[in-house]
Amino acid sequence: MTALRVTGIVIAVVLVIVYAAGSGRLVATSDPWYLGLQTPPWQPPGAVFGLAWAYNFSILLVVGIALPLTAARGRVALYLGTFAVSVVLALAWAWLFYVGHQPLASAIALTLAALVTVVMVVAAFGQSTWMGVVLLPYQLWLVIATSLAWGYWVLNPST
Repeated sequence: MTALRVTGIVIAVVLVIVYAAGSGRLVATSDPWYLGLQTPPWQPPGAVFGLAWAYNFSILLVVGIALPLTAARGRVALYLGTFAVSVVLALAWAWLFYVGHQPLASAIALTLAALVTVVMVVAAFGQSTWMGVVLLPYQLWLVIATSLAWGYWVLNPST
């Protein structure tokens, strides 16, 4: 196994761990501010969020390990670069929403994360159809989360 592949795997695993730990630390659904917000009517029950994120973090870990193992040099850099930017933007959403109480700014950050993730999914498809397909639920989840973020802003514009 080449140094590039090992480095790619390590970076992907670290990104997933940072993403999961950062999300776990920043997301505060029991915070009084959050509990006082009007929720969009299409928001799934809380249990769905836990299951969706567990699934998505697992999928990101699997693809994060598989892609550097099999990808050409340019694809590894593109995948890891877009994944890193997506993670930063998703964590910015969590911080802006739950800590900063800024629904508009958080919705913008999550929109950008979802858009950047499209590039990551396309890169995965470029390497392997199964890797692209496996990432589609993550992309879908980001789109749903983004719609919820905008819904929160529309329903709670002055918070």
